[in-house]
Amino acid sequence: MNTITSCIHDILRHQPFLDDALSKDLINFSALAEHLQPEVEKTLRKPVKQGSIIMALRRYAPQRNLIKNSNWREMGDIVVRSGITEFTYLNSNSLLANQATLMNTVKDDIGVYLNYSSNYQESNILVSNDLKDTVATIFKGEKLVSVKSDLSSITIALPKNSSKTVGLYFYIFKLLAYEGIPVFEMISTSNYFALFLEKEYINQAFLLLNEIKIS
Repeated sequence: MNTITSCIHDILRHQPFLDDALSKDLINFSALAEHLQPEVEKTLRKPVKQGSIIMALRRYAPQRNLIKNSNWREMGDIVVRSGITEFTYLNSNSLLANQATLMNTVKDDIGVYLNYSSNYQESNILVSNDLKDTVATIFKGEKLVSVKSDLSSITIALPKNSSKTVGLYFYIFKLLAYEGIPVFEMISTSNYFALFLEKEYINQAFLLLNEIKIS
């Protein structure tokens, strides 16, 4: 059974920016209650007083200080690379064989960039711009979903035990979103996190991430 409190908590859990602002006591409860009232009434299908919503907001306990500055000071080097192209192909029985051919073709090339990732339906290949023709030739028999050239990447060496740090990626994406920086692609491993952006955003993103590292 839905209650005002459960309704409010559900709304806030699905709006992380709002949740974050509440955790820092940056929001006026009366104004927020007025803003949420129509949605709460729609969900509960009955009139709801703003005072009841305010009481529910006061009972809500957002997570606080999940990310500490010390986490970011332990972050390693930030490496920027430009001139990257992403190819996306539908998965097929021949795709892995073509991937092996690509890797064998470039194995002796120094300074090239090559990253391959896959899910159940599609596979992405991120390469240096000078490998565009090579990829297009090797994968010419595959179903090309999309191709995007002239991307830039920011690779971040993550702090130790980052896999146990709650909200790490949320904090990064929140900062980028606040600054209006769209992320075209992302790849993460146990120790590194790479963002791929259109080149006009790369300097702004680098400065932002560098600032939080030294804060």
